[in-house]
Amino acid sequence: MPDLHLDGRPLSVALGTTVAAALALGSDGSARTSVSGQRRAPLCGMGICQECRVTIDGLRRLACQTLCRDGMQVETRP
Repeated sequence: MPDLHLDGRPLSVALGTTVAAALALGSDGSARTSVSGQRRAPLCGMGICQECRVTIDGLRRLACQTLCRDGMQVETRP
């Protein structure tokens, strides 16, 4: 069972959980804030829309295509 940090808060998820699913489990489901200040959430679930961009261990990644792993640091806010 991976234990990760989502915006600084600890979260445990089941093995095989995507970061997008972890966002729904551990927060409001939002992945980022748009330039106009609105919170944005994953939309397509397959990496085409790019709405699920988050920072994972310092690098921008797609939450819907990234599996959670132990110790991962996920940030949804700049």
